[in-house]
Amino acid sequence: MKEISADKKTFTDDKERYCRLALSMGALNARVFSLDDIVFDQRTIIKCMYGCDDWGKGHTCPSREGSLSIAQWREALDRYHWGILIHGDKARLNQDISYELERRAFFDGYYFAFSMSDCKLCATCAGHSGEPCRNIKKARPAFHSVGIDIFATVRRFSLPIETLEYEGEPQNWYAAVFVE
Repeated sequence: MKEISADKKTFTDDKERYCRLALSMGALNARVFSLDDIVFDQRTIIKCMYGCDDWGKGHTCPSREGSLSIAQWREALDRYHWGILIHGDKARLNQDISYELERRAFFDGYYFAFSMSDCKLCATCAGHSGEPCRNIKKARPAFHSVGIDIFATVRRFSLPIETLEYEGEPQNWYAAVFVE
């Protein structure tokens, strides 16, 4: 296992390597963020409650039994200092990229690395039929479901994100890996 030191060059090299990996896997953009770049807003949960088909059913939904509260998520995420924001045009690919970056960071010694993306591992979440999660090791929550304003956060990086008026319009998908 690689030894992690407080040397800035090591962290900088890792940040650049993770961005290059994301791009090589198909991300349109990959940006290093600091926790100060992340915009928290508890109103995101209102949009989840009133508009998301996963509410009360999906395994990565904050409404599921045993999930952390928004305040608990904020407290946990406040322990991170940086991560990688991933932009793509395919939700499942973004999730695969973010999970792979989490995995690589873990093996690099960042054992608390944690990815977040809209879960698209299954065509229909098993939670909708009351079954256990089929991909418990890879399923991850979305930003907005834990109190992160994805629109305000992404706009800080001048990346594209817009509300969509019609189903079928091209979408910009975002994932992130909180590393350290």
